[in-house]
Amino acid sequence: MPVTFDTATIAGTALWAIAFYLGFSPLADRLIDTFEGWLGAGSPAASLLSIVPFLLVGGLAHYGLTLSLGGSWAVSLGVISAMGCGVYELGRRDGQASD
Repeated sequence: MPVTFDTATIAGTALWAIAFYLGFSPLADRLIDTFEGWLGAGSPAASLLSIVPFLLVGGLAHYGLTLSLGGSWAVSLGVISAMGCGVYELGRRDGQASD
């Protein structure tokens, strides 16, 4: 199946990237710190570069689900995953704040 970059592919990849970014936010924070060490403190490029690995993994997740379940399921599961990981991240931060 050839890769086509239509709106559903872009949306699905972005949703899965958001889900992985929120679900693995401690890893994202470490990536930002690493890139800030390389590029200088406070560099906006560090935050932008930290998104790239999550976009790649999100694209792979979307592509795999598109092959196995179909495009609409891949986007729907991306929405559900992004919402679930967002709730998880809010709970994780609330737990850290109460400690």
